[in-house]
Amino acid sequence: MYSILKVAIVILNWNGKELLEKFLPSVTQYSESAEVYVADNASTDDSVAFIKLKFPKVKIIENATNGGYAKGYNDALQQVDADVFCLLNSDVEVTPNWLNPIISEFEINDSTAIIQPKILDYKNRTFFEYAGAAGGFIDQYGYAYCRGRIFDTIEKDDHQYDNDLEIFWTSGACFFIRKSIFEILGGFDESYFAHYEEIDLCWRAFNAGFKAKYIGASTVYHVGGATLNTVNPKKTYLNFRNSLFTLTKNAEGVLFGIIFTRLTLDGIAGLRFLLRLKFAHFVAILRAHFSFYWHLPRLLSERKKLPKRKNYFKTKSIVWSYFVKKRYYY
Repeated sequence: MYSILKVAIVILNWNGKELLEKFLPSVTQYSESAEVYVADNASTDDSVAFIKLKFPKVKIIENATNGGYAKGYNDALQQVDADVFCLLNSDVEVTPNWLNPIISEFEINDSTAIIQPKILDYKNRTFFEYAGAAGGFIDQYGYAYCRGRIFDTIEKDDHQYDNDLEIFWTSGACFFIRKSIFEILGGFDESYFAHYEEIDLCWRAFNAGFKAKYIGASTVYHVGGATLNTVNPKKTYLNFRNSLFTLTKNAEGVLFGIIFTRLTLDGIAGLRFLLRLKFAHFVAILRAHFSFYWHLPRLLSERKKLPKRKNYFKTKSIVWSYFVKKRYYY
């Protein structure tokens, strides 16, 4: 497919030679219409040497430090000349024709700023993958969920989400955004380090009047948890803390009531961890809250500067819907 848009696929890497060896071949094979970059976050393995030897056509950006997902991409993308960025995790396998439907959407609809494909599980290929599935939404209290995945309930892909749809957030595992919009929004919030930064960026885009879409005709397969798995308390810490950051900065409405309810729900989640003897995750939530309190003055200052829009949520409380009403599917 010939495109008038210049597309750059940028893969952030940190000590991920094995992942690059496994997944980079599909990216180079099925992305003829795009330039492929690897942005290396100061790896200490031989990732860079490996790419230079095995994939000489792949462009390399070497970041000075490991600033995580947020800073890593902010630094790298300043060095990429393209109309559209595709931020692709190093543990993603792409498929034939995966780019064409997405490029077409960007070319046809100027109002589309951000796009996500269908994300299926690399290890269980008939099911959606946790991080993004078939497009993300958020409830009034900042809890994220997806079509195809609500909390730990993951749907089988029976082609129920093959349509194109305007969504609220797109997964950082495979995240397309116009360069101009990324720059207008000021990139990712680097205080996040990792996790939830893509939701924060999408929320800021929504509040600024831009659209995010899911394109069901494009499919990729994501391993998930290859760099930080779901049983890691650090992931619990970052998810709980960063979701509070995001909610405080971007939510429309009376913030005190929203945050108070959210902190209460987090407390219940912490008690569940405690009852299941997952003490490290309970402590991770406590640490997330203390970090949130520490950063609150800065977050409130940012909140004053950012635009707000109503009707950002389709479901008032996904926690209530899932755990009380037992509605496990989108």
